[in-house]
Amino acid sequence: MQLLSALGAFSTLPQGLLLGFPALFSITDPLGNSVIFSQMAADRSHAERRAIAARVGLYAALFLLASLWAGSPVLHFFGVSLPALKVGGGLVVAANGWRLLFSEEEAATGPPDDGAEEAAAARPSAADFAFFPIAMPLVVGPGAISVAITLGAATPPGLHTPYLVGVSLAALIVCGIIVLLFRSANVIGRVLGPAGSRAVKRLVALLLLSIGVQIIALGLQAMLVPFVQSAIHAVP
Repeated sequence: MQLLSALGAFSTLPQGLLLGFPALFSITDPLGNSVIFSQMAADRSHAERRAIAARVGLYAALFLLASLWAGSPVLHFFGVSLPALKVGGGLVVAANGWRLLFSEEEAATGPPDDGAEEAAAARPSAADFAFFPIAMPLVVGPGAISVAITLGAATPPGLHTPYLVGVSLAALIVCGIIVLLFRSANVIGRVLGPAGSRAVKRLVALLLLSIGVQIIALGLQAMLVPFVQSAIHAVP
């Protein structure tokens, strides 16, 4: 019996890793966000960008791990069902994808020369900038949190810890990729160029919209299936 349990744990850990990595990678979108980060941090020095990238990875890891391990109990405490969270998070992701897909490209304009010192003084610190708006909500927004909670709640019976360890490893790998890509964001921006950056943004927006629709569909399916089953059983 102990051998079977050990074998089950051994097979469940990579299962969580393989399930969590593509889900978290697609919803956090390290490549697309690195292009956005390169533009948002264009006025920062190279050393500052590297420090911000490391902090973003740390904050994103904390957000995802907290959602994986404690997200489901928090939902139960507030009486929010997982299907409702899927629908709500899917709506937010789909709305963001729709907005990015059809948004106008804003011209990047620098501050006037006479106000450069005031703009630099009003600029948030690297730690604050990494926390908001980069780590939250650019990298880990409502969609990523809802996906992490969904992954954390989908634990196989009796194999809760090995599965969560596998998904947590997937989250840490994704955060490591985010750090590497953000540290190389200026290189990515130069390689893609303006046209390539716009194309990547549009592709990312379409992917976000599709992911949001998929999350909504899964939430509605989970909400409607019990009603349909009860209606079928009620028919004589």
